[in-house]
Amino acid sequence: MTGEKSTGAMSSPSQTLVLYDGVCGLCNRLVSFLLRHDRHDQFRFAPLQSELAQTLLRRYGLDPNDFDTVVVLADFGQPAERALTRSQAALWAVGQLGGIWKLFAIAKLAPLFLREGLYRFIARRRYRIFGRYDQCPSPKAEDRHKFLSVPR
Repeated sequence: MTGEKSTGAMSSPSQTLVLYDGVCGLCNRLVSFLLRHDRHDQFRFAPLQSELAQTLLRRYGLDPNDFDTVVVLADFGQPAERALTRSQAALWAVGQLGGIWKLFAIAKLAPLFLREGLYRFIARRRYRIFGRYDQCPSPKAEDRHKFLSVPR
C-alpha cells in the first residue's frame, strides 16, 4: 500500500485530503499539528472509519480495513489527484506546510524500504505508545469545515 494511484474527485484546487485513523492518539496528533500549521487552508481531513474514506480507499484499490496507515490524497479533486500512503503520505503532508517543515523532505533520501519499515514499526505500537480513543474526537468548532466526514 505504498504506491501512488490517480483518479478524479470533487474539491477545490490545491487541497490535500488526509485520511487518518480517527481513534489513534498519534494520528489525531498529526491532524492537530497540520491544523495548527496550515497557513494556506489547504488541508481537509476524514477518518479512515468514515464512509467517505472507505469509498475513496476502494476507488484507489486500497484496503478499507487497514487502519495502520495514513493516506493522503494529494491534489484532491484535481486531474493529478493521487493517493499516497504510509511514509510517503506523512512526508508529503508535512512538506506541504512549507517553510522550515520542508526540511523533512530530507527523509526522502532514505531508501523507501527503511522509511516503510520504521513507519510499520511505529504503526504496530501506536496505540500502546500514544493511546487510543473509544471514538473519533470531534473537531473544534473553528476547524469543523476542514473535516469532510465523520466516522460511521
